Amino acid sequence: MSPKRNHILLLILAGAIFYLPFLGGVHLFDWDEINFAEISREMLLLKDYLRVYVNFEPFWEKPPLFFWLQSTCMALLGVGEYAARLPNAINGILSLILVYLIGTRLYHPRFGLLWATAWFGSVLPLLYAKSGIIDPWFNYFIFLGLYGFILSYWKRSGKSGITLSRSAWTYLILGGLAIGLGILTKGPVAFLIAALCIGVYWVLQRFRWFTHPGHWLVFTLSAAAVMLVWYGLETLKNGSWFIVEFNKYQYRLFSTPDAGHKGFPGYHFAVLLVGVFPASIFAVRTFFKMPDEENEIRQDFKKWMKILFWVVLILFSIVQSKIVHYSSMCYFPMTYLAAIVLNQLWEERMAWKGWLPVGLIGVGGLYVLATIALPWLGMHPEVLRPLLAADPFGVANLDAEVTWTGWEALVGVWLLAILVSSLRAFKRKDNRTGVPILFVGTALFVLFTLVASIRNIEGYSQRAAIEFYQERQGEDCYVQPVGFKSYAHLFYTRKQPVTNPASYDQDWLLSGAIDKPTYFVTRIGKEDRFDAYPDIREIGRKNGFIFLKREVPGQ
Repeated sequence: MSPKRNHILLLILAGAIFYLPFLGGVHLFDWDEINFAEISREMLLLKDYLRVYVNFEPFWEKPPLFFWLQSTCMALLGVGEYAARLPNAINGILSLILVYLIGTRLYHPRFGLLWATAWFGSVLPLLYAKSGIIDPWFNYFIFLGLYGFILSYWKRSGKSGITLSRSAWTYLILGGLAIGLGILTKGPVAFLIAALCIGVYWVLQRFRWFTHPGHWLVFTLSAAAVMLVWYGLETLKNGSWFIVEFNKYQYRLFSTPDAGHKGFPGYHFAVLLVGVFPASIFAVRTFFKMPDEENEIRQDFKKWMKILFWVVLILFSIVQSKIVHYSSMCYFPMTYLAAIVLNQLWEERMAWKGWLPVGLIGVGGLYVLATIALPWLGMHPEVLRPLLAADPFGVANLDAEVTWTGWEALVGVWLLAILVSSLRAFKRKDNRTGVPILFVGTALFVLFTLVASIRNIEGYSQRAAIEFYQERQGEDCYVQPVGFKSYAHLFYTRKQPVTNPASYDQDWLLSGAIDKPTYFVTRIGKEDRFDAYPDIREIGRKNGFIFLKREVPGQ
């Protein structure tokens, strides 16, 4: 077989080994993971694949494509954590192949492998491949769509240094279709990101028209054609209300912060620097003076990737809601820029000095300290109690029955050994050893951390409530969280379609003529709101959660 095919098989194998195991090893996390899994579960129950529902009510915040993927996995494997996370594991493998193929086309197979290695061995890209959130597929389609537009531009302008076998129109239409899939995955911001990147490139070209308005129109119409598959069918079937509300939500998302999702202006800078470690350390180097790159195509693609990075970073720094995965589109350009530095180190065109070793030690040291300190703090919760004194729920979380052995700290020791070994290799210009040690070693660090600690972390934050919900599965009852937002009670009780619309009214559940036993879940510090309801009694409390029950009146 050709080296290219061998490389692809190697990447598929590596992705399968790292992405597929342990997907069902821990409960889904509130809000997003459980929210999306619940949408997919209800899609299967209701057999309505056009409209999105949560708690069996229309949910206009998201379009349906990701839920089609999730519900398909659930139909094949059963409703559960593994099926909910499987689409992103598949996406992780496809992303490795995509960046390898693009890197090989722009440079050579070694560069493709370096880019794939930077993606594979960075913290957040790996974690997201083992999650149940929408963004990996959203980012994949946007990146693919923008890449199609770039190829079309290169084909039309006759750029040297690359062989393009298809017509410019083909690349343009395929790119537009990919953007349309992005819109179907999470919303119109997919088109907004692509349009902003194209607009910024036009400005940097000193307003010279590098694309004809007709080309832009075809790109836009291709995206719209995919989008209208859902918009059009939904409107024809149910009227315009759902689509109108969906677009209103998209506006609110940019203009107001979600509760609990505020952040400081530099939030995403910090997230990307620490979260995309170690690729982020190498990527930063490209924003300073670099050895010249003579190839026209490589220079241009580097420009596009920097534009994509800054557009996403600035856009979501402006957005009022600050959530980690909002800037995750930056993972593609960051790992590409990191691959440029890795390639130049490999070719000894760049010296190993300055920011590179300092950044690896500084940011890597944070991970080492955190993973070594975590089990010690778990075994000594008294150290944390004074720090959480103002948060009674947080203090009660520390009472969770979580077992720390201390051996979990070896994960931090492992990363320290990886950093030391890779730094020594880079210093002696042994980049062929340094690159795999650093990135494969970091990937193993992430995997070891998930296996060693993620269940314990989840044990503090939500497990008590989720186990309570699981105990209600099959029971003919209502379950209602009070005083906090959650989707966990829907997914983990396996709630069935609503037969009594009054059950949506919390006041009715608290004091009305209920027709089923009703369970309430609240948090320490919020229980006083039940004082006005003498027929609601506490039946237990655990790790900061309080469980109450109201019987049917007269029974």
